[in-house]
Amino acid sequence: MQPYSSPRSDTLPLTGCRVVECSSSVATAYAARLLAAMGAHVVMLEPPAGSPLRQAEPRLEGTEESALFAYLAVGKHSLVCDLSTEEGQALLSRELGQADILIEDIPVRGRTRHGLEPQSLSERFPSLVHVSVLPFGATGPKADWDGVELNLIHAGGEGYLLPNGLSQELFPDRPPLKIYGHFGAYQGGAMAAFCALSAWWAVPQRGGQYVDVSVQDAVLAVGAFALQRLGDGSLEHRTTRSFRYGGVFETLDGYVELLTLEDRQWLSLVQLLGNPEWAADEALRDPLERSRRGGDINAHIRAWMSMHHADDIVMRAQELGVPIAKYRTPNEVMTGEHERSRGLFAPAVLESGRQADILVAPFQFRRSPLPGGGSVPALNEMAREEMV
Repeated sequence: MQPYSSPRSDTLPLTGCRVVECSSSVATAYAARLLAAMGAHVVMLEPPAGSPLRQAEPRLEGTEESALFAYLAVGKHSLVCDLSTEEGQALLSRELGQADILIEDIPVRGRTRHGLEPQSLSERFPSLVHVSVLPFGATGPKADWDGVELNLIHAGGEGYLLPNGLSQELFPDRPPLKIYGHFGAYQGGAMAAFCALSAWWAVPQRGGQYVDVSVQDAVLAVGAFALQRLGDGSLEHRTTRSFRYGGVFETLDGYVELLTLEDRQWLSLVQLLGNPEWAADEALRDPLERSRRGGDINAHIRAWMSMHHADDIVMRAQELGVPIAKYRTPNEVMTGEHERSRGLFAPAVLESGRQADILVAPFQFRRSPLPGGGSVPALNEMAREEMV
């Protein structure tokens, strides 16, 4: 397969869409980043000192630039806008007058003084899609609560369920864990981007809309199965939550994850394991019985996995239709044949002028593939360009 080629910018899905971003959180910046990746013209309105995300860890070696900010800001534009001043309010009005979508995370208590009160904006800009992205949403008893990633992972239920499976078996005394990085914020950002596009699509029929996004709700949605089981009377916990059989296994040179949900996948797994005698038990043809014997089945699978190399297991599993994937290092992901073929990474220019490969988006379009690339804007870069 040949790698995707970069399309013309005027063929991208969101070409012509203008977005204003007022953000200090990863969730809001990520929502706008997804829109920028699809071709939207995104203007970050930053305070005079710049977005706090410009100082976020980790830093890139040699430049001390924030790797997180580089990822979230590539392909966007920057304007300094002090919303506490008349000049800043005038600049905000100018940008919103040209915008299709506003994405912001100004706390509810600060909206009026920052000129971002939803009702007022709706009256002044009737076609504007206004998306609010807050830790617990803009309505309800927690609307004024602050929340960082650790709070939201636990408020959304995921912290209660981690670590589980193999991790719980290996480290039974570990306390609840936060998923590495910004898992909750990315979930909230993705939800905000979907909501923004849904509302924008409906503008010709009903005009602009105000959308209230809660990051906690987005994290809750990730654990939909746990919520469903709670409704059925089953309370999951990190010590009991695991695949009945399957999950994470250690191989000779790494880890793989196995998930078999269908009978055909079970039969293929038996083939992968070499048709062992224990799997010939007629009772194991029943999915419920397999679930009941999950611990015993996993013991057999674990013993077999420990004698084989991860890549060999995955290659054979692909041939047989067994859902198995390898846990790969960052370098393996960056250089992987699959990722190269899909064009998932593209060179971009950092603020320092250095070049780095950055993930284009967590998705691709075959008919209008996303080119990625672009640059990380310097603070107020857009104003400087306008002056030239």
